[in-house]
Amino acid sequence: MTEKITKKRLVTALHNLTAEQQEEVKALYPRGFSEVMTRIDKPNGDFFYVVPYETAEVSYLVKIDVKIDDGAEDDNSDEFYDEDEIKGADEIADDMGDDDM
Repeated sequence: MTEKITKKRLVTALHNLTAEQQEEVKALYPRGFSEVMTRIDKPNGDFFYVVPYETAEVSYLVKIDVKIDDGAEDDNSDEFYDEDEIKGADEIADDMGDDDM
């Protein structure tokens, strides 16, 4: 009778793998991770994304850093607006006013 060997299961970040393992993960997914990522929801409402990676001894879920575009801006609005006015609006209004009269 053959013994059934159960692999160890681990969740780890990509940067915690050895350099060789990191290269193996990248080689396993040469077109990127977006097609194979799975979202893992934590009980507190947080979440993270993982991709599967297996060695002879361990089945990994490798955490992948993902930047989520939540629509929030990083206060870059100061570059475009100053005290509720659009920069250059006076020049546009002056140009438009000359043509209309």
